Amino acid sequence: MRTFNAPPIMSELVLASVHHLIVFGLAAVLAAELALMRPAAMSASTLRLLGRLDAAYGLLSLAILAVGALRVWYGPKGADFYLHNPMFWAKITAFGAVGLLSIRPTMRIAAWQKLLKADAAFVPQQDDIGSLRRFMLLEAVVFALIPVCAAAMARGVGY
Repeated sequence: MRTFNAPPIMSELVLASVHHLIVFGLAAVLAAELALMRPAAMSASTLRLLGRLDAAYGLLSLAILAVGALRVWYGPKGADFYLHNPMFWAKITAFGAVGLLSIRPTMRIAAWQKLLKADAAFVPQQDDIGSLRRFMLLEAVVFALIPVCAAAMARGVGY
């Protein structure tokens, strides 16, 4: 059986492309959740959609960790480039902060879905929606720091 060994440049191209596509997916899901997290837009179908989007957000977050680890350990720059670069750690810190900030919305959306299953007419209170939306806006602001750190890191800032 013949095996195909891609040249290293192709492997990095694939990993980088997948990495970027996942990040764009995360941004799109977060933007969609923010667009839906409005009192005027809230309905039973919106709550169900928010649950699916939040699940996708979680899966994409795990995927970006996996692909990012592959890039660090098997990419052409080598682990030393990343592990000794303060911009890499700033990016990881921002990603961790986004992860921590996403816990509250995930828990609220899950609780709302549970209430919706018990009562088909359930809609969260406007104050609760507004509070969660502000929290998610903070999450989006911190999320925006990730590509800024990545761009700085890619250009050797801090290395």
